Amino acid sequence: MKVFDLDMIKAHYAAMPGKVDAARKMIGRPMTFTEKVLYAHLSDPLPAEAFGRGVSYVDFNPDRVAMQDATAQMALLQFMQAGRKKVAVPSTVHCDHLILAKDGANEDLRTANDANREVFDFLASISNKYGIGFWKPGAGIIHQVVLENYAFPGGMMIGTDSHTVNAGGLGMVAIGVGGADAVDVMAGMPWELKFPKLIGIKLTGKLNGWSSAKDVILKVAGILTVKGGTGAIVEYFGPGADAISCTGKGTICNMGAEIGATTSIFAYDEKMEHYLRGTNRAALAEEANKVKEYLTADPGVYENPELYFDQVIEIDLSSLEPHINGPFTPDLATPLSKFKEAVKANNWPENMEVGLIGSCTNSSYEDISRAASVAKQAVDKELVAKAEYTVTPGSEMVRFTVERDGFLDIFSKIGGVVLANACGPCIGQWARHNADKGERNSIMTSFNRNFAKRNDGNPNTHGFVASPEIVTAFAIAGTLDFNPVTDFLVNSKGEKVKLDEPMGIDLPPLGFDVEDNGYQEPALDGSKVEVVVAAGSSRLQLLEPFAEWNGKDFENMYLLIKAKGKCTTDHISMAGPWLRYRGHLENISQNLLIGAVNYFGEKTNAVVNQITKAVDTVPGAAKSYKDTGFGSVIVGDENYGEGSSREHAAMEPRFLGAKVVLVKSFARIHETNLKKQGMLALTFADKADYDKIREDDRVSVSGLTSFEPGKQLKIVLHHADGSLETFPVNHTYNANQIEWFKAGSALNLIKKNQ
Repeated sequence: MKVFDLDMIKAHYAAMPGKVDAARKMIGRPMTFTEKVLYAHLSDPLPAEAFGRGVSYVDFNPDRVAMQDATAQMALLQFMQAGRKKVAVPSTVHCDHLILAKDGANEDLRTANDANREVFDFLASISNKYGIGFWKPGAGIIHQVVLENYAFPGGMMIGTDSHTVNAGGLGMVAIGVGGADAVDVMAGMPWELKFPKLIGIKLTGKLNGWSSAKDVILKVAGILTVKGGTGAIVEYFGPGADAISCTGKGTICNMGAEIGATTSIFAYDEKMEHYLRGTNRAALAEEANKVKEYLTADPGVYENPELYFDQVIEIDLSSLEPHINGPFTPDLATPLSKFKEAVKANNWPENMEVGLIGSCTNSSYEDISRAASVAKQAVDKELVAKAEYTVTPGSEMVRFTVERDGFLDIFSKIGGVVLANACGPCIGQWARHNADKGERNSIMTSFNRNFAKRNDGNPNTHGFVASPEIVTAFAIAGTLDFNPVTDFLVNSKGEKVKLDEPMGIDLPPLGFDVEDNGYQEPALDGSKVEVVVAAGSSRLQLLEPFAEWNGKDFENMYLLIKAKGKCTTDHISMAGPWLRYRGHLENISQNLLIGAVNYFGEKTNAVVNQITKAVDTVPGAAKSYKDTGFGSVIVGDENYGEGSSREHAAMEPRFLGAKVVLVKSFARIHETNLKKQGMLALTFADKADYDKIREDDRVSVSGLTSFEPGKQLKIVLHHADGSLETFPVNHTYNANQIEWFKAGSALNLIKKNQ
């Protein structure tokens, strides 16, 4: 197995000491590890003074990009418009989200390949053309594959999935983003991030007994809640951190997405070095060792963390007990010793129907070995598993190795079903029998998210999150009224038996092995490679560049909708059944703003079409207005576009002829995405002007011919009664973003400048 992109990593390590030393001199104090990585990836020259945490917007140059199959489709369709022959940074595509868990690994993979062939063929061909590494269906879950092959200490990557942060377990600043951000980086543009705040978590003591790395983040989620990490990078340190395996560190970082953190990270240590060598990357370990003092915080930082972090939390691993989080939220943390009483107090369904282990976290060799040690006890002590039980290996390399070492056979003896190396039930890709009946029930997983309907579509499924070994123990018991630390079970002979503490090992004694890891190397010269898009496809559609600005003010646009209250990217572009159209802009645009509440009438997806005067859908009215040539304007409330950084929420209004989005305030990422698509994103100078807009108004924007940073534009409302109202509006466009607008999109400008 080769070390991917070793020359790039060597170049980064060669430059890192000089960059960090200069930054430390400028800041005038010791630096955290997080700060070292961030300052080593600045796109612009070092500033005169330190960036303001949570204040400064900063441009970075990430080292690589990773994309999962659902989000890669539109990202790569957009990249085709950039005019590049090859991606600017190492990039990969991973086919893991479109595989439905139903009957078991082999059958599910065959079904997925048939159902999604056109998408997989497209992704394989476009990856081949533009120099992108392609991981076939069944190769593994994106984040585990990245950890095994691409993550490196001190690097920076972005990925089109929130659990990209898994790579923090190998000392990388890894951040989940939307497809539009990935396109920027692949096209060679800087990537913008608000400089994060820093949360330091000091780990003391050592994990023991039934406690595992999963319990660290379950505990942290209980402390910080689902919002407590927002806008911050979490840096773990201390003697307890050094004792946790590399994949255990990955598990902790992975679920950091559930506390809203930008990412989480551990400094480079011996456990990471061992993992690099164990995954056939000894050459990378040697390079990291040359600069290891730059791959951790400066001396004194971890001794006095309160001086260097915005918030500090301390956890004693020696006294940390297993936790079970949920139901319906990943931050409802209950210690195992208190779980029984919580079940009864809250009237949660006691019967546990399914236990599921694996996913992008907790699918490592160590996780599976610890779970197998519990399952083997059930076999040896003649216990019969009372609940259904599924196992999802994180990658083909892990699956092949754990099968070789006999773990899968152990699981089969307690009725375990091995699912494909894919996301499956964790993201709702689970054809669970009878889920449509909506019955109250309990399941327990080693996944991350457990919101209502998340796993099986049933709002009454109570999803609990725990470590794989705890899930396995509860699956054997078949009830939530159980504590494996203290309670006995009755075996097939009528004997009372007790489960012993799980045992595991972080790396396989015989080393990892695999016959086919599922990787497709891209062509050295992709110029003659044809991108495969099936004729008449309903799921894939090549993009046409958006039109350039015509050099004039916008006149007499129709009001498409005046959205009232919360309007997230999910309201603008729903997920669920629409996911299948993520590669087809025309089809997915039929969900434009169908979840938004119309101020006039307070209904969703019901607006008066001002041409026909009949009630119409939002997408239907948008197309009517587009066909007139005048286009439309969207008006919104506070924090418009919060939530997932879904690029479709910005592309759809542009595609359907909307020219302006005018709101009281934007969620920043959505505002930026609108700018990238050539939209005019504006905010009311006086929020009370929102009330002036009438349902049948025609709307003009003046001042575009002298569009400048910091200079207000003017809205003119042409009321149906013949009267006019005008008011100023604000924007946040810088000089480069104004060029995006003029060119019709950021991609158009990139192509123009090639």
